[in-house]
Amino acid sequence: MDRATRINRTIGQDIGANAPQVAAAIKLLDEGATVPFVARYRKEATGGLDDAQLRLLAERLGYLRELDDRRDAILKSIREQDKLTEALTRAIGAAETKTQLEDIYLPFKPKRRTKAMIARENGLEPLRDAIMADRARDPETLAKAYLSEAVPDVKEALNGARDILTEELSETAGLLGELRGFLQKEAIVTARVVAGQEETGAKFSDYFDHSEKWATMPSHRALALLRAMKEGVIRFEIGPDKEIGAPRCEAMVAARLHPSGDGPGDRWLRDVASWAWRVKLSTTMMTELVAELRARAHEEATAVFARNLKDLLLAAPAGARPTLGLDPGIRTGVKAAVIDATGKLLATDTLYPFQPRRDVAGAQAAIARLVKAHGVELIAIGNGTASRETEKLVADTLALMPAEVKKPTKVIVSEAGASVYSASELASREFPDLDVSLRGAVSIARRLQDPLAELVKIEPKSIGVGQYQHDVDQRRLSKSLEAVVEDAVNAVGVDLNTASAPLLAHVSGLTPGLAESIVAHRDQTGAFTTRKELLKVARLGPRAFEQCAGFLRIRNGREPLDASAVHPEAYGVARRIMTDCGRDLRSLQAEPGLLKQVRAEAYVDAHFGLPTVRDILTELEKPGRDPRPSFRTATFAEGVEQIGDLRAGMRLEGTVTNVAAFGAFVDIGVHQDGLVHVSQLADRFVKDPHEVVKAGDVVQVRVTEVDVARKRIGLSMRKDGGASAGEDRGARQKPRPDAPRKTSKTGKPPRGQAPKNGGSGAENQTGSLGSALLAAMKKR
Repeated sequence: MDRATRINRTIGQDIGANAPQVAAAIKLLDEGATVPFVARYRKEATGGLDDAQLRLLAERLGYLRELDDRRDAILKSIREQDKLTEALTRAIGAAETKTQLEDIYLPFKPKRRTKAMIARENGLEPLRDAIMADRARDPETLAKAYLSEAVPDVKEALNGARDILTEELSETAGLLGELRGFLQKEAIVTARVVAGQEETGAKFSDYFDHSEKWATMPSHRALALLRAMKEGVIRFEIGPDKEIGAPRCEAMVAARLHPSGDGPGDRWLRDVASWAWRVKLSTTMMTELVAELRARAHEEATAVFARNLKDLLLAAPAGARPTLGLDPGIRTGVKAAVIDATGKLLATDTLYPFQPRRDVAGAQAAIARLVKAHGVELIAIGNGTASRETEKLVADTLALMPAEVKKPTKVIVSEAGASVYSASELASREFPDLDVSLRGAVSIARRLQDPLAELVKIEPKSIGVGQYQHDVDQRRLSKSLEAVVEDAVNAVGVDLNTASAPLLAHVSGLTPGLAESIVAHRDQTGAFTTRKELLKVARLGPRAFEQCAGFLRIRNGREPLDASAVHPEAYGVARRIMTDCGRDLRSLQAEPGLLKQVRAEAYVDAHFGLPTVRDILTELEKPGRDPRPSFRTATFAEGVEQIGDLRAGMRLEGTVTNVAAFGAFVDIGVHQDGLVHVSQLADRFVKDPHEVVKAGDVVQVRVTEVDVARKRIGLSMRKDGGASAGEDRGARQKPRPDAPRKTSKTGKPPRGQAPKNGGSGAENQTGSLGSALLAAMKKR
């Protein structure tokens, strides 16, 4: 089987596709096609692989190609050593992972001078052979025959033979695989507090005396342990249970030396096996398990961040309506910015309704003036410090307005990352003469109009919807989040005549440079009237046009189909359908029933298959359909503005701000997110919180627990309002008969850390069971 066939078959098994589908997708991606383009416009070629399958395909393709490159390098190295055998070639060819490949290569890998090498140089390899061959003789007696100037006594001779055997054992691929497989199932993670760090590391107190199975440790707990270790608060180890597991591992090592009886040689070999496990192999295995635990936790945390980011980017837009953005502040004032329906800045102001000025009347007059002067329909209020006070100010102002005046709708908006945008080079270019704090108000207003268009201007990591996002592999995280942004932007589509360069840069086939060229061309020559005019943009050739055209929209242009997701290459098919229906595009929208009667099969030809024709029919029915949900916002309870206003049993409405592996964080309007633990999300077992909620959802919750001192709020979404929360926590903490011990010396829940980059603070959750996880993280 050649390399390409093997890769296609392996990937097909991983993503649930057949080899021809995989081969077609790989060919398209290798030719420079993007995942969104292939998923949307090349369904016939790939058999309908979706973007998630294609992303996994691309990731696995990279790994498998790297694996084959490493395989070739290892074969070359061993061949140059003149040690390559047919059996070794077959073993290297059959290796399915990089770990297996490196295990096989270990004995042949160039290395620095070792104790085993020195022992061989001193002529002790024959002693090793003699002991292995005659188990009835005393190894000390055998060793006397191998003494020399370099090996002056029996002890050194036996130690040299032991070193040779230990190195051979540590380079035996079969043994390493056996030990690894056993430990991956049975290893225990044990953590202990470093003496004297109890007070400094109080937030990690749940891990001061903690143990649990490696295989089932959730990502948030693993990341908490790794952070605690990095900060010098705890030390931990991963290995087998000392009573049963460790002897089992020693037995596996000893089995490789084949001790068959109880002679002196057999006893010596068993001692060597025990020594090899304790000194060499256990350390190797622990290092591997720590690395794998870290990689697994990083992967899960990255997946959580990616899901949350996708939900946030695809949140419902309020639409193109004049909006007043308010960035709350106390001493420095409330920053106000009005934008028109297209996001263009119209006016700014700074209000001082709070201490020390307390100019409430002036602030109200300013808000009323801005609303009237610019026909404001929406008021976006940032959810930071003084958010609820600012919301009350707005509510009081609107109440004073004449009854006949249409009052704007006020909405609390997440301001996560707004400060990052305000200080960015992009914001400086867009608003060179505007104060940094006022830029934040503009961002808050725009993200209410269209979250996707505004949030793409901010580095995804700064949006703050992950757990331990600053601890994970930043390169992998960035790559994953960029893919999420790309998929979200192309799923929605982009208005070619209003989109900013940062938004255009995420469109399939467009680079940041091409995006800047499009905006410059638009500024110089005016709005695009057809998609074909893109070919007049500097450096935008036919290949880039093919990739991007279907994702760009032109409203009210010369070609009605340019407002749809129909690709220009398929306009001919769309026009045939319209001609046969006797209607133009706008008429078809008014009579969608006509399209229900169309047989898609009748329009299949050599270039366009059934999937594409069906997509065209869907687009003709509702051109440029936005896949995002309709706009809705939570209504916060009047009089509940601070955590001290909360009482157990209160029923409130809130917005999900973040979803982690252990539950969901909900903004209920008190400047502090509450936590709905995974056990309180529904009246059924929930394995993954994303099954029930996503970022941006408006939900009904009941307060179950309030800790004002530590700013923690427990919430429930169960029908019983969390009445059985205590019972559930007890059930969760009750150990299973086969579960490893899990204890805490102090019994105190960990404390949250200050958030970073304006995030919701989920990345700082130190993770634990019971009430510690029902406690809300400090959000700001």
